[in-house]
Amino acid sequence: MNRVLVVEDEPALAFSLKLDLETEGYHVETAADGESAVRRAREGGFDLILLDVMLPRKDGFEVARELRRAGVTTYIIMLTAKAQEAEKVMGLEIGADDYITKPFSPRELRARVKAVLRRSDRQDNLGVYRFGDVEVDFARHEVRRGGSPVDLTSLEFRLLGAFCRNRGRALTREQVLDLAWGQAVAVSERVVDNHVVRLRKAIEPDPANPQYLVSVRGVGYRFDG
Repeated sequence: MNRVLVVEDEPALAFSLKLDLETEGYHVETAADGESAVRRAREGGFDLILLDVMLPRKDGFEVARELRRAGVTTYIIMLTAKAQEAEKVMGLEIGADDYITKPFSPRELRARVKAVLRRSDRQDNLGVYRFGDVEVDFARHEVRRGGSPVDLTSLEFRLLGAFCRNRGRALTREQVLDLAWGQAVAVSERVVDNHVVRLRKAIEPDPANPQYLVSVRGVGYRFDG
């Protein structure tokens, strides 16, 4: 049974989300402010966090940023009433995996939750993947380079998985967005470039002259690992 942490300060909405997800078979716990959200999430054991942006004590962006810096790789879906692309991009840049703009229907929520958790299942099926001195253990959600742990956000890890599954294939930025973020996430393609830069720093011997995650002029990227 997947465990979900709902972080929402509006009691009625938190109760509604909890009830709806429990009806779908998830084990759901709630937190009403940013500080308690960080504490509960760092205790571990959750498969997904539904994280409202507007929270007391710490807002959702602060929570997501702090969790990623602490090495928490649990999937995060941001709940936001703001539809500006800049805020969506910021959420994804700091480590969120998806977002839902309020108001949303229970059907959309269920679909987004299932889609994010399916990504985890697909990565588990890859087992252990090795290239150069890098070892990617998808079941354990771990990356090691030269035997030492590599710190990746869950989004960066999923991006690496998308490239591993499509080794040797030139992918457009739009295709990368679909594979790693999902078709429902509408953000600019520059988000892909930013995350590729970060991923290269983690896996490449010389990030300025990549040998695994290479650029394909006029197309996008190709993974040669």
